[in-house]
Order: sequence, then C-alpha cells, then structure tokens
Amino acid sequence: MAEEHRCKAPEGHRLCANNCGFFGSSATMNLCSKCYSDYCLKERQQQQEASVKASLYVSSSLPSVPVGDSQPSPAIALPEVRSPATEVPAAVEQPSRCFTCRKRVGLSGFKCRCGITFCGTHRYPEQHGCTFDFKKVGREQIARTNPLVVAEKLDKI
Repeated sequence: MAEEHRCKAPEGHRLCANNCGFFGSSATMNLCSKCYSDYCLKERQQQQEASVKASLYVSSSLPSVPVGDSQPSPAIALPEVRSPATEVPAAVEQPSRCFTCRKRVGLSGFKCRCGITFCGTHRYPEQHGCTFDFKKVGREQIARTNPLVVAEKLDKI
C-alpha cells in the first residue's frame, strides 16, 4: 500500500510545465527550480539587451552641435554613454628585462616590492640595492596585528 502512495503526485503539487519530470509550484509559474532559474536568466538577459538598445537609441537621438560652434550651449548637457561592447581593456605591459643587468626575463622575472622587475640573480634586495624599507613595513604590520592593550586605571583608596 505504501508503494501505491509513492507513485502518485501529492494533491497540491503539479509536474513542471516544461515536462522535465520534476514538480513545480504556483509560486514559480508551475516550473521546477531549475527551469525557473533558467527562465529568470533569460528574462534578465532580455532586459539588459533592451536597456543597451535604449541607451544607443538615446545617444543617436541627441541633437548635434554645429561645426562652427566652438563652445557647446550650457543648457544642453550631453550624457556619456558607454556600452560593454565598446570598452577596450587596457593592455598591461610587462617589463621584459632585468633593471640591473638588462637580461631578458620574460615570464620568469621577479617583481620586487620597490616595483622593479629583476632576473633570478638580482631578485634579492642586497643584489640590486633596493630602496624599499622592509623594517618599516614589518613594524607597521606588527603594530596592526598586535594592538596596544591598556588596562583601566584603578582608583586608589
């Protein structure tokens, strides 16, 4: 008798509207949790695409400034519109030579705390005459990690 009850769906539950085999609820539009999350992702993507299209439409419908006018009118403020597709990531240029001996280091270069790249021979502060104050940084780190504990003063009787 227990086997018969397991095969039947409970009274308040319905199968997913996408026919994936799981149960859905009315709170999730009769979809299971996976199908509902997929549905929400598609909705967000459509909203983002619509907002990008709207921003492009707004930027193209702005009034153009005549060529002979050197200063724009203060009454018209042009909003700056940036879309993720037009942004170009800044190229990070890595120094490819040791600062001391000018040897090519490529990807195996060591960057010192002073901000300069060195080869394996000159990577140590003693080898390249580093100007970084390691003692000061160590003192500051110890002061941060070990705050000063001062007991409250007791009144003398």
